[in-house]
Amino acid sequence: MNRLFVAYKPSGIGSNLFLSRLKRKYNNKKAGFSGTLDPFAKGVLIIGMGSHTKLFRFLNKTPKKYRATLWLGAKSDSLDIEMIEQVEILAELSYDEVSRAVKSLEGELEYEPPIFSAKQINGQRAYDLARAGKEVVLNKIQSTIYETQLLHYCHPFVTFEATVSEGTYIRSLGKMIATKLGVDNGSLSALERLNEGQFYYDGEKVLDIKKSLNIPLNKYLGDVENLKYGRVLALEDLENQSDGYYWLDNGDNISIIKIENETVTYELGRIYVSTC
Repeated sequence: MNRLFVAYKPSGIGSNLFLSRLKRKYNNKKAGFSGTLDPFAKGVLIIGMGSHTKLFRFLNKTPKKYRATLWLGAKSDSLDIEMIEQVEILAELSYDEVSRAVKSLEGELEYEPPIFSAKQINGQRAYDLARAGKEVVLNKIQSTIYETQLLHYCHPFVTFEATVSEGTYIRSLGKMIATKLGVDNGSLSALERLNEGQFYYDGEKVLDIKKSLNIPLNKYLGDVENLKYGRVLALEDLENQSDGYYWLDNGDNISIIKIENETVTYELGRIYVSTC
């Protein structure tokens, strides 16, 4: 069964284990998800089943929005509550000071991702090396922080929302807020992903693929039998002939094509649209 939908992962369970439960629920052995959530995090997880697992990179899933609670003074190598070592008692700060620190993150940021992350170093995950006690050195990454907002400050807990580009580490944002406030340590005590681009949780309803793609629709003007049987497509038979990725509407299915150097190739063949 082909199916594309948004699930809501609860906290306290890994994304892979959560996916296993969904496979059993829908009796489907072939499934995947987009955008891993840490075990302590909860929220939106885009799920694809059957051939729809191939669609993730073509979905309109950015920017992403998160709600997080930062625990000021909590020291943790993982920057979350999984590995709290100690907690420092801090003097209370002013609401305006905290609000300014949260707001100051907006814009382009360059920073080091957490050592307890899924980043790969010579074929190994950073978190595996870190848990083994090995030194982890990660290259800096860049993220766009579109908007931040302080929701609540009840010392020592700072709850904020951040709308960010794909691949942003919210745990690192929490650490940056703590640093801007002159606090040595800060770790997330809660994290929730509210949406990925246009995708919000709505009871695991099946998504309309044709309204979910982040690539433009093209129109094939040639013999429809060519699409039906996956034959080679001629550039002159396409309405838009510029280089790029496009999707073709074949009625009950779609095709994704790539135009490059005046050559048309299938990126994905016929993907049938599921309605249930």
